[in-house]
Amino acid sequence: MKLLLSILTLSIFFATATFANDTEKLTTLEEQTSVAVTIYNDNLALVKDQRKVILDKGFNNLAFRGVSARIRPETALLRSLNPNNQLQVLEQNFDFDLLTPQKMLEKYTSKQVRLASINPATGIETIQTATILSTNSGVTLKIGDKIVTNPQGSFIFDQVPDNLRDQPTLVTQLTSSSDKQQTVELGYLTAGLAWKADYVAELNSDESQLDLTGWITLTNQSGTAYNNVKLQLVAGDINQIQPELSRGVIRQEVMMKSMSDNAVAEESLFEYHLYTLNRTTDLADKQTKQVALLSADSVPVHKEFLLQGNDYYYSSSYGELGQKMKVAVYIEFSNAEKTHLGIPIPKGIVRVYKNDSKGSAKFVGEDHIDHTPKNENIRLKLGDAFDITANKKQTDFKKAKYFAPHSVAFESSYEIELKNAKSEPVTVIVREPVPGEWKILDENHPHTKMTSGTAQWQITIPAESSETLSYSVLVQY
Repeated sequence: MKLLLSILTLSIFFATATFANDTEKLTTLEEQTSVAVTIYNDNLALVKDQRKVILDKGFNNLAFRGVSARIRPETALLRSLNPNNQLQVLEQNFDFDLLTPQKMLEKYTSKQVRLASINPATGIETIQTATILSTNSGVTLKIGDKIVTNPQGSFIFDQVPDNLRDQPTLVTQLTSSSDKQQTVELGYLTAGLAWKADYVAELNSDESQLDLTGWITLTNQSGTAYNNVKLQLVAGDINQIQPELSRGVIRQEVMMKSMSDNAVAEESLFEYHLYTLNRTTDLADKQTKQVALLSADSVPVHKEFLLQGNDYYYSSSYGELGQKMKVAVYIEFSNAEKTHLGIPIPKGIVRVYKNDSKGSAKFVGEDHIDHTPKNENIRLKLGDAFDITANKKQTDFKKAKYFAPHSVAFESSYEIELKNAKSEPVTVIVREPVPGEWKILDENHPHTKMTSGTAQWQITIPAESSETLSYSVLVQY
């Protein structure tokens, strides 16, 4: 009797345990009390999802519905926010095989289903029992002793398979020290959430100032929605291999600065910069939205015309080097408080406009900028000048006497004709990368040695006129 009683008790225990394992505690977005999303560059986001749940004391299967379909399960961290309760996670399973008609057919391969079809002539519905043989390139069934491909009608299934979900679901096996309602937080890293910065700059009439507006463009392709979300963005190049990111990052000096009429606040975060949206927003799945980032008026700007040379023609004879060569147009401004900026600016594309004579804004060029700290300059190439051209030729080339430790030397001369078809004078920068050890022997305009391998001239060209730069250089290798 004692042995029988022990066996009976053990059977009841295992039956209860099996029943507990098969029963899920389901939490959906309806129980969500708060969600915070921090989006990094390079398709990475940190989600903190808080929900109210009631668990059994002891073992539980907690199914978290509505997580990102592109979650990195190895980064998931579930914890209780109630100080008097302890959760111990035993196992996690991410079910991403979502419920679709095709998936149902695949799961029922080699199993029986019912096929409902309607006779178009009589309107009578017929239900037949069928076995699904294959779902490759269509559906193949066995009905009685016949094999049927791609039948007309509707399939009737007895139930949804256990491993098929209507939403991405993270199932966690855990133990809880309490059976009272508690708030739990699930944190995880995910792909599918991205952001970028876009900027619009409008030049004034004399191109001495610009108005700058910045926008945050958010894209959600994670497979779930985030409603009433607390949104933060991190600008910087993060090494995603480091697992510490799944549990947050260390904060350093915090310096808050208002941006775009308090729409976004900026602060230092480790070696990056964090931008916090000062209101909650909704991020629907498969949606792109824009949020104001910054705004600055009357930013002083410097315009520059640049003719950029090459170093290959200083060691050989070439003659003609180019006719009607393009002169690039740049604008540059300082990211400083005195210019009405002075904030860390995330990388992105700056699109520049200018009003025509009738006050209609016209697109004049765009360029990409990298992450720019405060007090650094932002330089944009907008295109090539239409009315400023250059003709360039090598007028002389010969071998020259070299001096130790060099083994070869060349002496060459150049003539650059700069033409200005504008109705006002312009200044063009001629920048020449000169190889080896070099020395300007003769020139009709003074040069500046910008770096060890760069000579630069600033040539002012009168309106509707031309100016010629001539120089000779000795190069030793």
